[in-house]
Amino acid sequence: MTKVRKKSTALFHIALMAACLICVDTSAQLKSYKNVVEDAQNKMVKIYGAGGFQGLEAYQSGFFISSTGEILTTWSYVLDAEDIVVMLNDGQKLNAKLKGYDPRTEVAILKVEVLNVDYFNLDKAVKLRSGSKVLALSNLYGVATGNEPASVQFGVVSAKTKLSARRGAFDTNYQGSVYVIDAMTNNPGAAGGAITDRRGNLAAIIGKELRSSKNNIWLNFAIPVSEITDSIDAIRSGKIIAQADPKAKLADEPMTVKLMGIVLLPNVVSNTPPFVDRVVRGSVADKAGIRPDDLIIEAAGQLTTSRNALENKLKTIERDTPVKLTIQRGRKFLNIEIDLNK
Repeated sequence: MTKVRKKSTALFHIALMAACLICVDTSAQLKSYKNVVEDAQNKMVKIYGAGGFQGLEAYQSGFFISSTGEILTTWSYVLDAEDIVVMLNDGQKLNAKLKGYDPRTEVAILKVEVLNVDYFNLDKAVKLRSGSKVLALSNLYGVATGNEPASVQFGVVSAKTKLSARRGAFDTNYQGSVYVIDAMTNNPGAAGGAITDRRGNLAAIIGKELRSSKNNIWLNFAIPVSEITDSIDAIRSGKIIAQADPKAKLADEPMTVKLMGIVLLPNVVSNTPPFVDRVVRGSVADKAGIRPDDLIIEAAGQLTTSRNALENKLKTIERDTPVKLTIQRGRKFLNIEIDLNK
């Protein structure tokens, strides 16, 4: 009986020591997570813009990617506004300018006038694999309105896969690789948030609200930084710009959609998208392959979010200069050159 009692006592002490070690380890992990989250919060911003129509929210998330105020976020209707307001983690309220966005990857870069802010270094972005633990930071549901911190969720990468989903009844433009995560990020306001590893290294950007076309289940996903690097570089370098230079010189003999042989949808409102209504048979546009229902999303490197934007850009291009157009046809993007000299 004595031996049994001693053995039981020894086992009890071993179990107690193990429990203490687990407690210490958990405490250290919690402290580590606390520091990681606090550091990441300083890099997050809340974005406010267009909304209200049919119950659409007027807010989303973003994060700094440079010390000079560049903010990476997801392109959405929220940014389709004359006034975009950004709220920093410390409560500063700043006006933001849309630097550019890429319709193919659906990412955008905003710029605010601020210096020496904390930011996620894109060059140090990490890649994740199935089972990786992650933190998801965003202003989902618009809970944070001032200096309140962004919401933080702990999650795990369920899979890395190609995106095959749709937003409501519309197919998404982006069809590249994504991380599927188990954190509930697919909620209003979360788009544009940051996904980091457990050490706080940036890994991905939270995508738009999407749901599977196969099973109708909403997806919690994020786009790896490696998938959007080219888009970010193009916007930063000015290859993709959001607005025409107000100082740009007008052409002596400008290009027009009429010269191309394109008839656009009527300009009902100021932001009417430049959809092609019809193409004149035998025209340059017809020979180049432009078709009715095509959407002209870019002209000579400038995004054409509206018919007015397209026509204003063409006013700066001489008619004898070839014009490169980017056309969206369904989920495909086509690069077409219009040259009146041919």
